[in-house]
Amino acid sequence: MAEEQPYYGKHGEPRKYDPTFKGPIYNRSCTDIVCCILFIVAILGYLAVGILAWSQGDPRKVIYPTDSRGQFCGQAGTPLEKKTKLFYFNIMKCANPMVLLEFQCPTTQLCVEKCPKSFMTLVKARAVSKDWEYYKTFCKEGLTSSLTVTQILKEGLCPAMLLPSKSFTRRCFPALSRKGQDVLVGNQSQFDDGVGFRPAKDLIDGVKNASVVIEARQVAMKIFEDYTQSWYWILIALVLAMGLSLIFIVLMRFLAGIMVWVMIVLVILVLGYGIFHCYMEYASLKGEPGADITLQDLGLQLDFSVYLQIRQTWLAFMIILAILEVIIILLLIFLRKRILIAIALIKEASKAIGHIMSSLFYPLLTFVLLAVVIAYWAVTAVFLSTSNEPIYKVFNETDCEYGRQTCNPENFTTSDMKTKCPDSECLFAFYGGETVYHKYLIGLQFYNVFLFFWCANFVTALGQMTLAGAFASYYWAFVKPDDMPTCPVFSSFGRALRYHTGSLAFGSLILSIIQVIRVLLEYVDHKLKGAQNKCTKFLLCCLKCCFWCLEKFIKFLNRNAYIMVALYGKNFCTSAKDAFFLLMRNIVRVTVLDKVTDFLLFLGKLLIVGLVGVFAFFFFSGRVKAFEDTAPTLNYYWVPILTAVVGSYLIAHGFFSVYSMCVDTLFLCFCEDLERNDGSAARPYYMSAEIHEIFFKGDQASPQEPEDKDVHLKPLQPSDE
Repeated sequence: MAEEQPYYGKHGEPRKYDPTFKGPIYNRSCTDIVCCILFIVAILGYLAVGILAWSQGDPRKVIYPTDSRGQFCGQAGTPLEKKTKLFYFNIMKCANPMVLLEFQCPTTQLCVEKCPKSFMTLVKARAVSKDWEYYKTFCKEGLTSSLTVTQILKEGLCPAMLLPSKSFTRRCFPALSRKGQDVLVGNQSQFDDGVGFRPAKDLIDGVKNASVVIEARQVAMKIFEDYTQSWYWILIALVLAMGLSLIFIVLMRFLAGIMVWVMIVLVILVLGYGIFHCYMEYASLKGEPGADITLQDLGLQLDFSVYLQIRQTWLAFMIILAILEVIIILLLIFLRKRILIAIALIKEASKAIGHIMSSLFYPLLTFVLLAVVIAYWAVTAVFLSTSNEPIYKVFNETDCEYGRQTCNPENFTTSDMKTKCPDSECLFAFYGGETVYHKYLIGLQFYNVFLFFWCANFVTALGQMTLAGAFASYYWAFVKPDDMPTCPVFSSFGRALRYHTGSLAFGSLILSIIQVIRVLLEYVDHKLKGAQNKCTKFLLCCLKCCFWCLEKFIKFLNRNAYIMVALYGKNFCTSAKDAFFLLMRNIVRVTVLDKVTDFLLFLGKLLIVGLVGVFAFFFFSGRVKAFEDTAPTLNYYWVPILTAVVGSYLIAHGFFSVYSMCVDTLFLCFCEDLERNDGSAARPYYMSAEIHEIFFKGDQASPQEPEDKDVHLKPLQPSDE
């Protein structure tokens, strides 16, 4: 039997025609076994870290405020269940700079049912029985009627005064307000602290430092409240986004060309309406008091509605939208021919998806797996961060050699510390620990973050390889759909997990390392924000830029490497090399056709996000009178809007990613088809007539040149040896 004759490809590489090749190879073996074992060991370690964190952590430390004895205020099933508020004996002590270092005010803190509502001093309250009964609700246990005022204050059983306060994130803060230039507390500019009258402005520093300690929790609690009020409306917006995505994709199956042009026109119209609306708002604020203030003078405001009262905000929106519209129009003008070719490519992708409709629902599995990964990471992070033990320290008003040292509240009253520092107290300071577990807590948090990136990238890679194998089976079916497997997505998913877990883990590991380095660079940049060293800033900026580019390149290379793994069943490095050089030999087609298609699909996502975002904005902001009674009352109305927009983008991205993966797979298979076959009867192309027309229409070769099939693969002649 004669030896199979070799052929030269378009770029001189030797190729062999394989008549048995009909798409993804079924007879394959496991790849990258070492990395597979490493990934399994890492997952087992991740489970061990989670179990350790869950056994040591206590999320109540995040949910409930903690009093000076380390007890949780308002915890169900405890004596403090009804005492949900944290009361400070002397809020002015929170002005101490040590608060910002130790995250705890050096004053007694007590769990109470309600915050004080009126001015009251211990001396005056002690003289009136009714006032004394009310005052005692803000005192420690062990208070007896036989104690004098001096003894009560010396033993720190009661505060010297009560101030009108308001509950803020379950903490009682003085009810401060302003009247002109004067600071008021309870509508008064002075208060009696038991010694004399003091100006209300003396409370500002104490409240300010106490607020710094819990600033993040304040914002988080308000955002949480907004979610509890608007979650069902957010869910409706996300369902709307899912419905729009499904309708759009179904219509693309039958009306791809019309839908793409309709999408382009709608995006331009939506941007145009946005520009018009911004201009009308900008013009309506002319002459309004305070509307001409600049964003720089305004600074950072948590209430985003403040920014909408400034003309400069609407001017910035108008300029951004105008730039986007101009860019889109220019791209349409200069790439109109390529857009026509890309539309034809989308039509072919629509046919492939039409034969493999189950591929549209695979992103739901990816979403569920990613949700599991994110939930496991978040829960583990919370338990790790709350697995410290309560640390108590000595707080005193006078000089003391034991000041700020660790103490034990159970025996503090009989200890040498109390004897040498009689006015000191042993108060809860923060959560920490000195055990081996606590020493390596930061390392465990880092491991949690790294495995989060690795697992998330692995899930994404699994989805890409599964879809690539399914769409490759469509392309390499000579008679479509008769030559396709019964369940392409299921069979491709099984092959990916059974044979290529190691390759998936290898590619996702490389990407995860780069992402973790980027996170570390962002952390270092945040820590060095106050530094004035321009050389350091420049170096950090260069490193961040380089690793951003590297991450984008690795994502692109991994995506195409997974397609080659799904096709040939080779290891990751070999597949990445083959994919890279195959793309380099077709670089013009990659940059022109593939990217134009990505741009059109991005416009589809932008349209869905824009429609949902506009609906959410007018609904939650209350700008439409018909929705005023229906819309929930919120602290920050941008919270549900931003959530709806981000969620809509993720949903649209999930559905459109199927199209994107289909286009990339068909393109790579097409390039491989050109180098394997020449279109002759002996070695026919597997591409359809439509896809053949698409790509050859996009070639830059002149009409006088020979046909592609004669150039790509020709028999090896004796004279060439």
